[in-house]
Amino acid sequence: MSRIVAPLRLAGLAACLAVLAVVATGLGSSALPLDRVTAALFGRGEAMDAVIVWTLRLPRVALAVLAGMALALAGALLQRVTRNPVAAPSILGITDGAAVGVVAFLWIFSDDANALAVSIHWQRLAAALGALVFAALVAVLALLDPQGLSPLRIILYGISLAALAKAAVTLMMILGPVYRAGQALTWLTGSVGAAHWHDVGTVAAGLIVATLILVMVGRRVRQLVLDPETAQATGVSVGRAQLLFLALTVVLTALAVSQVGAVGFVGLIAPHIARLIHGQFTGGYLAATAMIGGVLILGADTLARTLAPPVELPAGALTALVGAPLFLWLLLKERRTHG
Repeated sequence: MSRIVAPLRLAGLAACLAVLAVVATGLGSSALPLDRVTAALFGRGEAMDAVIVWTLRLPRVALAVLAGMALALAGALLQRVTRNPVAAPSILGITDGAAVGVVAFLWIFSDDANALAVSIHWQRLAAALGALVFAALVAVLALLDPQGLSPLRIILYGISLAALAKAAVTLMMILGPVYRAGQALTWLTGSVGAAHWHDVGTVAAGLIVATLILVMVGRRVRQLVLDPETAQATGVSVGRAQLLFLALTVVLTALAVSQVGAVGFVGLIAPHIARLIHGQFTGGYLAATAMIGGVLILGADTLARTLAPPVELPAGALTALVGAPLFLWLLLKERRTHG
């Protein structure tokens, strides 16, 4: 029965994501009914509808979905590697490292008139570099630790470096000058507003590579839920598997936050929702997690641009507003289940 139910659940999640994507494409300052959105998607609509759908709305929708998938997968892998259900990419200092990269970029390249001296498009590279540098620092500290590559030690180093990164961001924001401080704050809370097709292509390419790797080593992901001795007995090199999946976590997180900012809670919440409605040990768990991540960010971004027009709210604020109570509810539900 589970072999039938699991694909049906995945199909249901895919259908929900597709419906939300079409609805989100139609919503905005110039709302389009469903028939006009569908016509434009298939090249049969009016020229203006095609511009709105393909140039303005669809890149944003696609980037929100792909970034959500990347963050959700990163969270699921990190929770599996550390065997800790509250582990998230932000805990390793990856997200905060990206924030350091962005604010440092805005600070260094602001001129005397407080204007940016280079293209704002370099900000994404700065975010990715910041994320990778802080992730590398966590890895180096963990590898040099005399107690070995322990998941708990990795988390502790990540928390410490995340706190350091937050302090650095605060000081740079205060001491400035920072080009468009409001823009920096928007990035720090997360936004999908500046999406272009080349951004979509970048995240999509990274996701395709990560998916191929996960398909090839999928058995190791499932076996890491076992204790180290049992996993080792099944033929898994635990240390190598941990390093591989931690590296994937870093790359996926850097890829997402460099494009949409420091959107919180998606990497933490999406794996829990997937366990609740799909099951952790059911085939397609990672696919379910990825689709839920896409739904979370796309839903948050859609609300962010439609709740209080013409003001656009940061999507990351909405994911935190919804994600924090939802996570508390999941924790309470789990406590009652095991109590």
